[in-house]
Amino acid sequence: MFNRRYFLGAAAMAVASAQLGAAEPAHAASATRTSFPSRKQIDAGPLNIGYAESGPADGPAVVLLHGWPYDIHSYVDVAPLLASHGYRVIVPYLRGYGSTRFLSSETFRNAQQSAVALDVLNLMDALEIKKAILGGFDWGSRTVDIVAALWPERVKGLVSVSGYLLTTPQAQQQPLPPKAELGWWYQYYFSTERGVLGYTQNTDDFNLLIWQTVSPKWNFDRATYERTAQAFKNPDHVAIVIHDYRWRLGLAKGESKYDALERKIAALPVISVPTITIASDFDGANASGTAYRAKFSGKYDHRILTGIGHNVPQEAPAAFSQAVIDVDAL
Repeated sequence: MFNRRYFLGAAAMAVASAQLGAAEPAHAASATRTSFPSRKQIDAGPLNIGYAESGPADGPAVVLLHGWPYDIHSYVDVAPLLASHGYRVIVPYLRGYGSTRFLSSETFRNAQQSAVALDVLNLMDALEIKKAILGGFDWGSRTVDIVAALWPERVKGLVSVSGYLLTTPQAQQQPLPPKAELGWWYQYYFSTERGVLGYTQNTDDFNLLIWQTVSPKWNFDRATYERTAQAFKNPDHVAIVIHDYRWRLGLAKGESKYDALERKIAALPVISVPTITIASDFDGANASGTAYRAKFSGKYDHRILTGIGHNVPQEAPAAFSQAVIDVDAL
């Protein structure tokens, strides 16, 4: 995590003043598709989850999770590629994004990692999916890692960008050198009430800056960003984002009903399902994957994508799709 944070800090200094649409390497093209063929809603646990679906209904299931500050459009090019190979592809909005809503106004807007992981199981149960290939990046990577670690019987294979991301608030208490801390400036900002107000008032500009910072070579256009930005209009978006980062730092409480799961996660269990991990320029010196190789005991492969930033599935959809296909064959 040190090297990854150091890279983020350096990238932030380099591109903080970048303008949307500035010239970038030709290989980092914008998405070629703009929408999904099917959008649906389903009640699952405490949520009514919005999701996109592609491919045959009886195909092997693939569930793909986005992170912050992204949405289902991170997979707008991945989904049809996988559907063309016969997969049933499910891409849900996480809690606090897009058309996903809490069923009750009384439910605590909790974004701790175990709660978000259970959302995946609840969705699979609601869709009657017994086992699926799981893939994700950012929050999505952490979530699919947790599901694979704690419920391996539900996971046929795993594709995880940036590798093994299970964490605990206790592990986050150790300070890092200043240059490494710089990359995580926003989580400290979110720890203040000024940060809550700033993110509320400037959500689009804030998230656009993050896109530019963590994917400096991605030549996305305004339409690409604005499609995703619609997902941030969710009424619970700010509350979920703020709670996620405050909980990680031990500055916000979770819910006691998740304590047993958090203890299991805190033990940093080894993941036994077939796995392909992906690293990109975002991971900096940690791209080799050696730091987390021992956390995967099953069939395994690691891939490094150079010239690609944090939003791997949208920046490199063919490579991400191939990883899903390949992990199915491991």
